[in-house]
Amino acid sequence: MSKCEQCIVRQFNSLKHLSKEELLRMSNCKTSKIIKKGEILFDEGEHINGVFCIKDGVCKVSKMSDNGRNQIVNLVQKGDLLGERSLISEEVSNLKAVALNDMEICFIPKDEIIRDLEKNNNFTMSVLKDMANSLKTADNLIVDMAQKTVKQRLAETLLHLETKFGINADGNINIQLSREDIANIIGTATESAIRLLSDLKKKNVIEFKGKNIKILDKIALEKMVTGF
Repeated sequence: MSKCEQCIVRQFNSLKHLSKEELLRMSNCKTSKIIKKGEILFDEGEHINGVFCIKDGVCKVSKMSDNGRNQIVNLVQKGDLLGERSLISEEVSNLKAVALNDMEICFIPKDEIIRDLEKNNNFTMSVLKDMANSLKTADNLIVDMAQKTVKQRLAETLLHLETKFGINADGNINIQLSREDIANIIGTATESAIRLLSDLKKKNVIEFKGKNIKILDKIALEKMVTGF
């Protein structure tokens, strides 16, 4: 596993604001590990006590509702930090993180990050901006759930996934999600998500094979998002 000061991933997140000396110290206290597809990084009700730096792979971050339905609130990918809220709050996590594919992660203990937050203003501001963006995303999710139809949310999600993860050599969105995962992002039953995806396929808006999805008609999806 590479040292923090040599790791290219840090350029994508708040760690880029740390000095070489701070990175060297962090490198000495971090732990690196491989998380297999389907394994849990942390669960609801758990004390995280630090921050995860995603070196490779993608994980889904979700919240279980009272009726037992999982709502995916974020997909965290290579270059992202996860668990910053644990730095400010002493509370247990209200979210669960599960690996969508094999992941390589580094875990930086809370004490080390707090020390850097106290001494490095640029790092602190960057972490706060990330947390503000997370709150903005959560606000948008609340409004979407209240005011948009499931069909609109699906169209928006497909467009967002292509923008966030890009496309592979075959033209498919470069992330593989189960029908259940898609349902848990748009907040509906799996059967409804399957029905809506099949409908989009019949209309030649998308094409799919297994977990691979290709957008064929982006304009049609954009019109669906706005309600046309």
